[in-house]
Amino acid sequence: MLFLFIYYSIRERKKFYIMVIPSENIGSLPRSNQVIQAYSDFQSRIIDKSALNQLLEKEAISNIAQLEKLGSKIVTDGEVFKPSFVTYAVAGMDLDPNGAVIPFEDGHTRQLPAIKNRGFKYSNYASEHLSLIQGHATVPVKVCVISPSAISLMYPAKEISGYPRDLFIDDLLKECETDIRNCLEVGVETVQIDATELRLSIKLDPSLQLLRQFVELINKVLDRFSYNERSRIGLHTCPGGDQDSCHSLDVEYSQLIPELFNIKAGKFYIALKCEQDQDRVLQLVREHLPEFPKVFFGVTDVCDPRVETPEEIKDLVLKIAQYIPPDRFGTCDDCGFSPFSDDRSTSIDTALAKIKARIDGTRMAENILGI
Repeated sequence: MLFLFIYYSIRERKKFYIMVIPSENIGSLPRSNQVIQAYSDFQSRIIDKSALNQLLEKEAISNIAQLEKLGSKIVTDGEVFKPSFVTYAVAGMDLDPNGAVIPFEDGHTRQLPAIKNRGFKYSNYASEHLSLIQGHATVPVKVCVISPSAISLMYPAKEISGYPRDLFIDDLLKECETDIRNCLEVGVETVQIDATELRLSIKLDPSLQLLRQFVELINKVLDRFSYNERSRIGLHTCPGGDQDSCHSLDVEYSQLIPELFNIKAGKFYIALKCEQDQDRVLQLVREHLPEFPKVFFGVTDVCDPRVETPEEIKDLVLKIAQYIPPDRFGTCDDCGFSPFSDDRSTSIDTALAKIKARIDGTRMAENILGI
């Protein structure tokens, strides 16, 4: 019986192995115009939280269904419940709106809020809508959380009276741990830590001291989890896409990657498609990738309105396989499609077309590689 099982497994998959290249979206999907308007109306107090959530739940369910229809083996809700990938944890707090400013290459900026009160605690956790998501998904679920290093940028330059930065960091680490642990405990497949600020930190501080501080903060959170738990925790880095523009694409990966792989994550998600010298990036990853983690490479450029063809993605996956063994990597999109809830730069149709091309192109490469 065992012989027959192996024989038919080989016949169906050409050979008996478990080595299939996984493919995942990073997180956010473009919101509908109705949801974008609803967020604006909520901020203006035209509608209440209940009315907003009704629209968000409907869109989340639709996103899950569309991703599964395209063949996604792991899904997110599109991050529709987040006003942005970075500020969801502090949304609704009494904050100073005049925090750090992040400039993008096209000239637009995003401004972070700054905390002003003692006793930092998240106002919202990424796990809050997981029962809804898991109730409608027929495949495993992935959840994105913000990194402690990103939130650390919200502490003001002038120390808060009676609440020094060290105490804030202690509270921040506890909250980041809770955010991740809540997701793991309900059985999500992957918790992805979004850390787009890692590459930006090199622009802010070319000495790499800020980057190393960020890596240390993330590791202080990851140290609170077991080896098995960390195997389900990933780290995403990219040049910070928003409104079809980036904030740090001009920063060389050679400065980031050696430090990046000091992070004790079980998976890494790295933008690749938007890079001019993809071979150089792949060579750096091959040189520095630790033994344990799997690395996912972005094969669709979320800032480019052109939809990649499956053949184009197939060729990029085959290039990746020249540097990294196929059982060590997966594919993804370079970044989330709409990390901020007011972003209208990409339509949902374009995003889904890119995702379909990614999935189809990855499968085409698998067939050529014989896996």
